[in-house]
Amino acid sequence: MIALLQAKAAGLWSRSHIRNNVLAGVVVGVVALPLAMAFAIASGARPEQGIYTAIVAALLTSIFGGTRVQISGPTGAFIAVLSIITAQHGIAGLQIATLMAGAILVVFGLAGLGAVIKYIPNPVIAGFTAGIAVIIFVGQWKDFLGLTPATAGLRFHEKLWSLVEALPTINWATTGLALLALGILTVGARYLRRIPAPLIALLVVTVVQAVFQFKGVATIGSAYGGIPRTLPTFSIPTLDLARVLSLVGPAFTIALLGAIESLLSAVVADGMSGTHHDSNQELIGQGIANIVAPLFGGFAATGAIARTATNIRNGATSPLAGMVHSVFLILVILLLAPLASAIPLCCLSAVLFVVSWNMSELPHVARLIRGAPKVDVGILLLTFLLTVFVDLVVAVNVGVILAALFFMRRMAESVTVEQHIDVLSIPSVPRAPAVPPTNGVIIYSIDGPVFFGAAEKLERTLAHIQRPATTLILRMGNVPFVDATGIFAIEEIVSDFKRHGAVVLLVEVRPNVRYKLDRGGVIAHVGPENVIDTLNLALLRAEELQAAVRP
Repeated sequence: MIALLQAKAAGLWSRSHIRNNVLAGVVVGVVALPLAMAFAIASGARPEQGIYTAIVAALLTSIFGGTRVQISGPTGAFIAVLSIITAQHGIAGLQIATLMAGAILVVFGLAGLGAVIKYIPNPVIAGFTAGIAVIIFVGQWKDFLGLTPATAGLRFHEKLWSLVEALPTINWATTGLALLALGILTVGARYLRRIPAPLIALLVVTVVQAVFQFKGVATIGSAYGGIPRTLPTFSIPTLDLARVLSLVGPAFTIALLGAIESLLSAVVADGMSGTHHDSNQELIGQGIANIVAPLFGGFAATGAIARTATNIRNGATSPLAGMVHSVFLILVILLLAPLASAIPLCCLSAVLFVVSWNMSELPHVARLIRGAPKVDVGILLLTFLLTVFVDLVVAVNVGVILAALFFMRRMAESVTVEQHIDVLSIPSVPRAPAVPPTNGVIIYSIDGPVFFGAAEKLERTLAHIQRPATTLILRMGNVPFVDATGIFAIEEIVSDFKRHGAVVLLVEVRPNVRYKLDRGGVIAHVGPENVIDTLNLALLRAEELQAAVRP
């Protein structure tokens, strides 16, 4: 609804805009059809469930989302996660986890966490995206090559070894059709601008198989019994406490990945269309879509970068395009569903091969490895390996934590605590009426945030001050913020100097830092009269203190 009101306010309901958005919606619907079925099959669901998901998700995010031209639906990023959930908990468990993830996304949006998701470092995103691409690529070997692998475990290395052992069972007719589809997709992406390459590949490969009837080629009809020519009915999944508790972890995984993918897609949409999305409203819209989709036979959905880009390139300027996309898919279900039975699964696998290649973003990853700091390269590679061989959530958590720790180390190293030897050389101190300090007055400047990573450096530096010092002047004009550890460190320094009969003057303290120090009791401990605005006044105050103790 927010997106609709924005579009209406922008005056986007003229005849030309309606025509452009309707055409864009039809084109992106054509693109979404094979992708929705392919993603559903790869996730362990039926092909029609992918279409149901695309219908519901695109419609609801167009109405309630924070991006005017976002197209939501099943995506490749979810395959690695959803396939494991389906294998462990069944399709019903996947739908319950999706519903729970939708509620989590709504809470994320209401809590204003849309901006926080943006702070996941680029090496972490590149690492887990490339890892997901590898999982998708290997996962499609079975249908692409027509293999009959033995039952394998859930881990990547177990599935990979099972597929390698099954290579002697390759079906050459299936492989040939898959290569034909892959060739069409590759050439079509380069030379076909108006007609979606996946649709051409789907039609050509289906016709070839229908004409020649190659043996052993699996189709949607032979594997799933076709696609029903009816829309899904409303159904609430059966919930029980034990199942809900067992799906809390998967639900958070879906919510986290959905939030990241949707907001990345929204950023891409902003760059292409010149708009500005509302990240929190987008999370709410995605949450509503994921709550409703399982109630109509669907599963997890998120913003789809490729479909959103296709939508914009074909003239979309408002949520109307996403709604037309959903209506188009509804008509496909009602009118053309029986024809889908003849689609070979190897063609959908070829589509996913292209998806995995695009997801991997190898040029971007290569550029990061060549030009990024070694720490960031290490985080990227570790995130990639953990995504492939362990778990996506573990990979993201470890990657973000390591990136944060290394960032804090760099921040701590950037904080400087330096002594001023020649006071009269300080530009901010006028030569008159400044009073040069006598012996016993020491001036230090702190440059950078005083937080837990830098507190020990501050204490260590000031601990070496000669104790005959009678006054310590701390210049804090370049301290942008202070945390609880920093407040405690400053308080300890003040207490240490007081024990030796010395005075600490805090100079040029910013208002936000002063507020924190006041709340933490440091100002009272130092004495309000010893918190001074300028260094010149602090020098005069130091002279007064020294004169007061002179015999």
